[in-house]
Amino acid sequence: MSILFSGSELLEVALGIENNGAAFYQTLAEKTKNKDAKAIYDYLAGEEKKHLNTFQSMLDSVGKYQPPESYPGEYMLYLKSLVDNTVFTDLAAAQQKAEKTSSEIDALDIGMQAEKDSILFYAEMQNFVGRADRKVVNKIIDEEKSHLRRLSELKQVVQRS
Repeated sequence: MSILFSGSELLEVALGIENNGAAFYQTLAEKTKNKDAKAIYDYLAGEEKKHLNTFQSMLDSVGKYQPPESYPGEYMLYLKSLVDNTVFTDLAAAQQKAEKTSSEIDALDIGMQAEKDSILFYAEMQNFVGRADRKVVNKIIDEEKSHLRRLSELKQVVQRS
């Protein structure tokens, strides 16, 4: 199987996914009238922003990959299409999903599914990266698993209240 992506490319995709996730939770925080739910959504938006910082640090440490382009901006359009066709789709879609949630549990379920989809996406992407970049992908997967565990814990708290 040929190598199509570098670890830095996956980190660029991860940054897009996490940015869209932050927008999702921020929209929920703005939408809800429940103070407890707002605190949870603000927390989750903050967690997504921490993820952004983590992935940005990882990207800074591995260096950016800039392939030759047929025209200016081609590479960024390519990365955007990867983000837009994965987990939280695009920014507007993430915000629309948040607007359409019917409960805190529904919102947490969407977030948990997004984290699961992210884990699957990155696990599958391991087939397309070189051996040296697999370490970067594994770090991303570990971050996503940690976030999924936290969402699951928060869901249990909400269900008890």
